[in-house]
This record gives sequence, C-alpha cells and structure tokens, in this order.
Amino acid sequence: MGIERKRRRTPLRLGVLGVLGVVCLLVTALVVALALGDEDGTAPRRGNRIVYGLTLNPSGFDPHIHQSNELGIPFFSVYDTLVYRHPQTLDFVPGLAERWEMSADGLAWTFYLKQNVHFHDGTPFNASAVATTLDRIMNSSVGSQKARVLLESYTGYEIVDPYTITLRLSQPYAPLLDALSQVYLGIASPAALAATTNNSYQWHQVGTGPYKLVEFVPGQLIRLERNEDYVWGPIFYASVTDASLETIEFRFYTDPATRSLALESGEVQVIGELLPTDAELLAGNVEVTVYQVPIPGTPQQFFFNTRRAPLDSVSIRQALLYGTNRTEIVDAVYQGRSPVAHGPLTSTVMYYDPAVEQMYPYDLNQARSLLAAQGLADTNGDGFLDLDGEPLTLTVVFGPWNQMPEVAQLLQSQWRDLGVRADLVQVPDFPTLRQRVRDNDYDVIAFYDFGVDPSILNRFYLSGAVNNWSGLSDPQLDQVLYEAVRQSAPEMRQALYSAAQQRIMEQAVVLPIREYVNLVGVSSRLDGVIFSAQGWWPLLRNFQYTG
Repeated sequence: MGIERKRRRTPLRLGVLGVLGVVCLLVTALVVALALGDEDGTAPRRGNRIVYGLTLNPSGFDPHIHQSNELGIPFFSVYDTLVYRHPQTLDFVPGLAERWEMSADGLAWTFYLKQNVHFHDGTPFNASAVATTLDRIMNSSVGSQKARVLLESYTGYEIVDPYTITLRLSQPYAPLLDALSQVYLGIASPAALAATTNNSYQWHQVGTGPYKLVEFVPGQLIRLERNEDYVWGPIFYASVTDASLETIEFRFYTDPATRSLALESGEVQVIGELLPTDAELLAGNVEVTVYQVPIPGTPQQFFFNTRRAPLDSVSIRQALLYGTNRTEIVDAVYQGRSPVAHGPLTSTVMYYDPAVEQMYPYDLNQARSLLAAQGLADTNGDGFLDLDGEPLTLTVVFGPWNQMPEVAQLLQSQWRDLGVRADLVQVPDFPTLRQRVRDNDYDVIAFYDFGVDPSILNRFYLSGAVNNWSGLSDPQLDQVLYEAVRQSAPEMRQALYSAAQQRIMEQAVVLPIREYVNLVGVSSRLDGVIFSAQGWWPLLRNFQYTG
C-alpha cells in the first residue's frame, strides 16, 4: 500500500559511506566481507538487499540519548512508537497504542496498548515496557539531549493494568502526541536495556519495529534485517511482498563529493543530502530518481547573539536582515532547489504564518539607514563601519554541513557591501559548535532543527531554553509560547503561533536563509519510496526492490 505524498516531495529524474583500534578495523574488514560476499559477485546472505548511504556519523546513535536526525534513518524502522503521524495526512494514527484519551483538564493521557506484540529479543511488549523506556529517558544520569525535552511537562505515569498506562503532566501540553510519534521516544526492550550499559546499548538496540538491528560496526556499517514476525505496524506500512527489502546496510559517506558518485556507480541504492550541483551534472541518468523532500521545522538559519555588543541593538540586527539577499544565496548555493526562508518556521510546519514573508525584503538603503542611525560610519576610509573608533566586526560560527561554508562566504561578501566585517569560523562538529555557545564565543551562529509541530519554537526562543542561542529574553514572547503549548484548539494555536512568529521577527534575533530540502537519490530499481511526516526518515517497510 504505497502512499504518494506530492506535497512533501517531488521526484525528479536525475543522474546520480567510533574510533576503533587497528585490531577492530581488521575485524571490521572481515565482517564486511562476510556480510557482502566476495568481490567476484557472490550473492549476499539474503535477497533484496540494498545499501543506504548515511551522510553524518553522529557522536552517538541512541535515540533516547542523542539528538541527530541521521540516527532516525535506520532506527525509525527498528522501533515502534506509541503513536505515529500519518505521512500523508499528518493525522495521528495508532502505533503501539491502539487508542488514547486525554482527561478533561489535559493533565493525564491514557494509552490503551496493543497486545500480542513482542520485541526482537522475544520480550513481551506491555505497559511495563513503556514505563521502563520513560524512566530511562527521564533519568538525569542518562543525559538525554532531545527525548526528555520533547516530553516537556511530563511528570510520571501510572500503570493501570498490563496493557494500559496513564501519563501525568504538570500542565496541559498539546504537542505530547507529536513528541510520542518521534523515534527519540521509541519503545525499547526492557531486557536489552537491563543487559547493557547506557553507553553500550546503542550498539545492541532492540525494539518492536519492522527491522532488527543485527550488526553495528561503529563508524563503518549498520545492518538491519526484516522482522518476519511484524504484524502490528501502523496503517501506512505496506504488507510484505516478494519485492520487500530483507536486508538494509547503512554505510557512511560524510564527504558530500562522494555521494553522487556512489549512487551513480551502484555502490549505494539510496543516499541523501546530495549536492545541488551534482543533481544538475547527473541530469538525464534514468537509473536514478532524486526526491526533493522538504524538512519541516526551523529553516537553515543564523542566530544573532543579543547578549553582547553590537548585536544587543535591535536596529543593527534589523539592518543585517535588510542587508542580506537571501534569494541570491539560495540561487547560488542551492541552485534554486530550496524555498527562501522568511521566518523562524518553515512553511511546511503547522500554523506557519505567511505574514512573515513581507518582513525584511532585501533593501540596502534601509539597512544603511538603520546602521547610520546607530552612529555607525566609516571614519578612517577603510570601507568598514565603526562606532567610536571600534570597527563593526562580527564573528560568524558554522559547521561544515549543508553547504554552510558557501552560505557564510556569500553572507560575508554581502555584509562587506554594508561596511560590516564578518570573521568566519568553521567548526568541525556539533559538540564544538555547542561549546562555542557555552563560551558565548560568537556573534552569529548557524543551527537548525526539524519537527512538524510549531512548539519547536519553545526550544529556541523561550527565555533560558535549551537552544536559545540568541540569548533572547522577552516576557511577551514567553507568555505567548507558554500558552500555545497549553491550548489544543487549532484556531487558538494558530493565533498564538502567528503572534509568536511575528514577535520573533520584530525582535530580529534570527536570520532565516532557506527552507531545508533534502535531495535524496534513489536507484530506479526501488519503488515505494516514502518518508515519514518528519521528512528525514524513510519508511523502509514500504520500499520494494525491483532490480
């Protein structure tokens, strides 16, 4: 039962892999050889096998602990969640819970669980298993980076009977179902958790999903095999046929330049985050389909650090917004394959307010006027503005991914035309990026996240929020965002989130660049290619190999 979701992706015909010691690398080579067969073309151990290229090797793959979107690509199919968002309608549909209900005061959610479900290791699924997963996520010693944040006002649970569990909240929280639909809250086998440490579990993950984790060589490969007992999946999962995938092997291709080559050569059958230029160069190759998959959430963006001069001035921040030609950047870097972003949410997020599209059109005169009004002028004739003899210099920090270096270079050039000097600092990875935040060592910093529900704004713009990298502290905005997660009526949430988006842009604490679109290259021998409502994660159950 394939689902075509034209709104979320447009197929185009285009041409198109832990640090271990030496001993471990030798073992890895042997394992890979056994898994793949000999180079002379001997068949792999199972039929309908594909290689899926991952583009990031995160610091960890445990969804309860780590926050990378990349980990969900394999593990969304290893775990089931209590509920799912339908990838076509975005409605919530049963997962491991067959139904649920909210109390009149919004402080309790009761989930009635499916029976006759078991984990890959044979452990039965029940309310106690849900409780064990929740206990792990909420345990501060585990160090959950995202799952715990998603649960927001959750305070505990009550096991009503073996297949009924009630979750308690300190205040109403409308995004709860959305949180529970994400891989970060996938339900894990209590037996597997008990048999491993918090750190080692990621190499031995056990869920109830349509695929089992059978091999994990850190930094080298992840191998999944089909769960033949799986009969309890959500309504949008396809039934198994002779063409369904039996084995998926994930390899790492962190260098963007290698991805299209691997796809075109047949080394991989699926790989994401293709370079737009590669898509153009490989046009006409009928052996490959490229899916343009919009990723809902925040746009690819830069935060302005309001906690230190000169960006503690809203007028200077507004000037930088007016002085940035985002259309030019998107056309040059992304070949026009992504929409220009205008606000703190992408247009694919629920309750997006199109009114932000009228704010901050590219206007050099307006930008220069705002800067001059703040007393900035080129007093020494070097082409750069200064204030009381101090040059207006901004430290711009970004990672190596998603063509951010190219974006930053164009930004530097455009701001030079304003008389603003930008010093570019590229960091190697996310932990280093976060350390710059902890050290308050930046003026402008690039970061984005994804999600269907607009409550993602709370993580970035509430005073003191975990990802409030702009340092914004706005009681008016806090009140709107707090109220928005308490309200369940769509019309109320729409009004509140519209007000929030406009307030954020009035304060000019973020420079949106583009709405993220993932270019996913797929062998034309694969049918049924569908992505989850969150955009990043494929529904591997629905893939059909026709080669």
